[in-house]
Amino acid sequence: MKFPLMRNNILREDLDAVIEHLKQDDPILTHGANVRAFEEEWSRWLGVKYSVFVNSGASANLLTMALLKIRHPEGGEVITPPLAWISDVASVLQNGFTPVFADIDPRSLAMESGQILSKITEKTRAVFLTHVQGFDGLTDELLAELKRRRVPLIEDVCESHGATHNGVRLGSFGWISNFSFYYAHHMSTIEGGMVCTDDAEVYQQARMLRSHGMVREASDPALRNAYQAGNPDLNPDFIFAYPAFNMRNTEIGGIMGRSQLKRLDANVQRRTANLLRFLRQLDPAKYRTDFKLEGSSNYAFNVVLKQADGVLAERLMAKMRESGVEFRRGSAGGGNQLRQPYLKGIVPDGHHKQFPHTEHIHFYGFYIGNFPDLKDHEVDEICAILNAV
Repeated sequence: MKFPLMRNNILREDLDAVIEHLKQDDPILTHGANVRAFEEEWSRWLGVKYSVFVNSGASANLLTMALLKIRHPEGGEVITPPLAWISDVASVLQNGFTPVFADIDPRSLAMESGQILSKITEKTRAVFLTHVQGFDGLTDELLAELKRRRVPLIEDVCESHGATHNGVRLGSFGWISNFSFYYAHHMSTIEGGMVCTDDAEVYQQARMLRSHGMVREASDPALRNAYQAGNPDLNPDFIFAYPAFNMRNTEIGGIMGRSQLKRLDANVQRRTANLLRFLRQLDPAKYRTDFKLEGSSNYAFNVVLKQADGVLAERLMAKMRESGVEFRRGSAGGGNQLRQPYLKGIVPDGHHKQFPHTEHIHFYGFYIGNFPDLKDHEVDEICAILNAV
């Protein structure tokens, strides 16, 4: 593939750091000091108090909804994006909540603020907003109204490391935020994710939920002592507060995360420069070029037809295949999640038709690779290929 979705996201320096660790006489490989150090360094970079390193972004989604479930065992509604990775929707369902969908803003690909606010009811337990492919999905109106209505915001920032709103990093606005460190994302720990918050209670619960619900995983001595005092017949090392998960990551993941974090800001700048060069040359008669760019941290080049033209879409896909341009149709998660088999019987038949902007991306939206070592002449060549369709 001449133009893949990702290239060289794990560098020699990352592998060398792992190798140095492995050279020790008795290296620790399970969750240990490097995991804790990565969590602390990530928290400082993001601007939050607490971070919990897990084994994937999907696990971060699932753990976050489990945290919400602790507060709302009765269930309720979570406003959920129709354009997102499946785990955003699945985690809502898996924790007994009802997803309520809101259509997207075509300039940011995130749920449109007015649509979100129109869906809030007395049953709403949270807004689970995905910042899609590096774009800022927040608005000042949304933040103000959620605060006024006391509806928690949960941010999925899995595809948008380093993006900002009003100069402040995404992932530091919500009650909880989630990140992914999968290979194709801004930085990689091979597989991995992070749950971030300023809420001390959430932090302790997240630590326990990550590791089978074990109380000994809490870092608060008072919390551990309270559980031990309340359960004197149990071994203090094996008190399980919740029926939870094993979502721990490893020392190798922690080492790679620490190494990659050092160059994340520089990589974000390069990706943004690539995006601006791409959009300057892309034919605005055929493709959308009016994306919300302020604060963006580009994940991929979005190629969205301005008009619903099936013939042009087929020609475009054929041209990209023959030119060696790897692509995905439907943007994040393959397009409109409401069309997927796993939601049959959960949403009404034909419900997907109520989300026209998401539907347009489903059929006429694509993304192609943008990564830090993509050269200017390669961006120019990609644009020439797309414009020739």
